[in-house]
Amino acid sequence: MSATETIIYNSEPGKVLGILQHELEDFSTEAERYLQGEWATEAQWIGFRLKQGVYGQRQPGVQMIRCKLPFGGVTPEQMEAFGQVAERCAPLRKGHITTRQNIQYHHIPLRKTVEALRILAKAGISTREACGNTVRNVTGDPFAGVNSDEPFDPTPYAAAFARYWLRNPLTQLLPRKMKVAFSSSDKDVAIVGIHDLGFIPKVRDGVKGFEIRVGGGLSIMPREAYVLREFVPMEEYLLVSEATLRIFNRADELRKNRAKARIKFLVDRVGIVEFRRMVDAEIENNEGNWTGKDFRPDKLLHLDDEAASSPAKRASYNQPSEAEKDAFCRWVTTNVRAQRQQGFSTVEVKVTRGDLNPDQFAGLAAIMREYCGGRARTSVQQNLVLRWARDESLFEVWQRLQPLDLADSGANTITDVVSCPGTDSCKLGITSSMGLSAAMQKRMELLDVRDELTSKIHIKMSGCPNSCGQHHIASIGFHGAAMKVGDQQLPAYHVFLGGSYTAEEGGFRLATQLKVRMPAKRAPEAAERMVRLYEGGRQPSEPFNAFVDRVGLKPFEEAVADLCLPGEFTDDNQGMFIDWGKLDLYQLQRGEGECAV
Repeated sequence: MSATETIIYNSEPGKVLGILQHELEDFSTEAERYLQGEWATEAQWIGFRLKQGVYGQRQPGVQMIRCKLPFGGVTPEQMEAFGQVAERCAPLRKGHITTRQNIQYHHIPLRKTVEALRILAKAGISTREACGNTVRNVTGDPFAGVNSDEPFDPTPYAAAFARYWLRNPLTQLLPRKMKVAFSSSDKDVAIVGIHDLGFIPKVRDGVKGFEIRVGGGLSIMPREAYVLREFVPMEEYLLVSEATLRIFNRADELRKNRAKARIKFLVDRVGIVEFRRMVDAEIENNEGNWTGKDFRPDKLLHLDDEAASSPAKRASYNQPSEAEKDAFCRWVTTNVRAQRQQGFSTVEVKVTRGDLNPDQFAGLAAIMREYCGGRARTSVQQNLVLRWARDESLFEVWQRLQPLDLADSGANTITDVVSCPGTDSCKLGITSSMGLSAAMQKRMELLDVRDELTSKIHIKMSGCPNSCGQHHIASIGFHGAAMKVGDQQLPAYHVFLGGSYTAEEGGFRLATQLKVRMPAKRAPEAAERMVRLYEGGRQPSEPFNAFVDRVGLKPFEEAVADLCLPGEFTDDNQGMFIDWGKLDLYQLQRGEGECAV
């Protein structure tokens, strides 16, 4: 019997994962023991706290907390809890939406993490197995359930998957982490192509099921996930998943080099044809009679009837004045999408760098209650998608977002840049990708892009090659590096072009690295030159990636070649040797990450 079967699940909104109070008590006790120097080794302590979603930072004595939000789903009560943690426990007074739909907090002293975990648990928010070599947060399409092109809503089954594997003995010490995503249609908004295991809903002969993909990932060996099974009926998707994870867990050769221990390395080595055979054999051989249990997801489903909670129509709503119409219409064009349920829309709130402060958390919670039936989801673009907003209420929603500084248009466009935390907190960070993100967004906003094709360019950056900022699938991507001029180090970036993850751009594809290395302070200028090169040379209706394919990489390399020369280290040029958002001269300082502990 798995640990998940000891918990009786229901479909209360937001309560997807079970909270076990004794785990919180254990963490409180063991954290105090650690502070008193009573743990035998640092490695043992790290392994313990990672299971509870508490991660070390590059700064000594403080922690990062990662909160799991399966498929990104969040309630007003949970948003308020996030705000409380930001207010009471986080020195920077903010929470951060990640590219995996989690909420993270940084720089929290260990004793404060205990208080934070209790606040989160009271709202039904779990951090269990958000870190470490486990099944991480199960991500999903934030528009699932309201998409007009979905065969069916995969949300209940994504929740069942998350519940099945939480605390499961098989996945407590995998060779490496397992990242999983559920998209709602072939458009693949959840980007299953970059995941270890991914699911796309299909209906065959009236039977619901999934296409299952395996072995995707970015980082040091970017790979698009392979099709493992073209169709698996709903009664068997957990069965096939367990066979896959059993094979992965037994792959001890992966544990010899944890830098190459993700399942993509196994699939790449044996080939997808052989891996399919291995999965079939795992089920057929049934060693230990593991297939004898009930794999139907019925008892684990999260069945939240969002439509039943949708807001009732009021007699009247505010309407924009003449002075407000242009700005409001632009916001609607970029941030609002009609639901398949007539009369309702989703609103994608553009969250700069994914950061929300206590007032913003509370204000969004109030909007969710009044206008959205209490429903919202985070997105892999580090935004928040409000659901079930009545079409008549959209202007009022926009009005309510303005005092929160969250009413900007341009969600998921060229100004909506994506970034990992970089050296602000991550041990593996090489550069301040968050600092570059702020400078890049400002530069793109100054361009005042109105052209539809240019606005579809996506810019992403990571502070190191690991691609937490997903630079490998950006139209223009950057990952942190270091340069040396004489005796002085300088923060820099490698540059990537032509990546894609949206159906509008032709679907998933990996970017190609340019033969340049760019000083960090010149990256925004380089991005602008690339945009201008595209606008000046494209053919009618030619998207950015099609232009890259037609002209090749060389014109882009030539356009930024002079920017790659940092110049000598002098008093006048000293700013080039200081990273974005920093005050001191740059020095490469990179520690050992804890993901593989």
